[in-house]
Amino acid sequence: MLTFALVCGTAGSAAAQPVNVRGNVNVKGTVSIVPKVAPNDRGKTGKVGQSNAVVWLKRVGSLPDSPNANHSSARPRFEIRQSHKRFDPAILAVPAGSVVWFPNLDPFFHNVFSMYDGNRFDLGLYEAGASHSVTFDRPGICFIFCNIHPEMSAVVVVVEGPYYAVSNTAGQVFIPNVPPGRYRVYAWHERATSATPQAPPPEIDISTDNPILPTISLVESFDLIAPHKNKYGRDYTTPAPGVLYK
Repeated sequence: MLTFALVCGTAGSAAAQPVNVRGNVNVKGTVSIVPKVAPNDRGKTGKVGQSNAVVWLKRVGSLPDSPNANHSSARPRFEIRQSHKRFDPAILAVPAGSVVWFPNLDPFFHNVFSMYDGNRFDLGLYEAGASHSVTFDRPGICFIFCNIHPEMSAVVVVVEGPYYAVSNTAGQVFIPNVPPGRYRVYAWHERATSATPQAPPPEIDISTDNPILPTISLVESFDLIAPHKNKYGRDYTTPAPGVLYK
């Protein structure tokens, strides 16, 4: 289910290693996705893993953090590669203001577009070996598609501030170099949502004595991305013979 999940209880990036600032905290946590029995199918659950959950922290009672506050002076480089008719990675988290590159590694043409209200863009048709970029200025969930290949999709999760992580296959998250203080905890997953979606985001005090987040519990969802239209709002068509779209 493609919605924000406010709960309590990184691939694609060549970002520089975080600079260790004295007094800051390396925060750890665990995402737990609870299986849900499908309607009219007792005993059967989906196969949602614990990976690719995006978890981020937002400071309470202070101005937003600089997007690169916990990194070195080197500007992080984010990219989603187009390879074998797939976007890789399919889930990417970036702080607002980041530039994401979309290199085409396939031997045929691709197009990259998004109709998300805050980050609408269309990179047009470009050939093998080419790469174009987009600056994601506004926080939110941005759905990425190819105008030629309907099976291609990705999600860019744009967060406020630099304190975020994507869970690994064990559901673990590691958010480095977080200044002590009070934070709201947010999480998002493509196939799961909060058990209490109407509840406000939980808050936690982070310190050297308290570097562990409460378990982040999400409930499995059986909702998938609905079949989408192309960038013109029309059904996808089969390319004409001889056109290098494969």
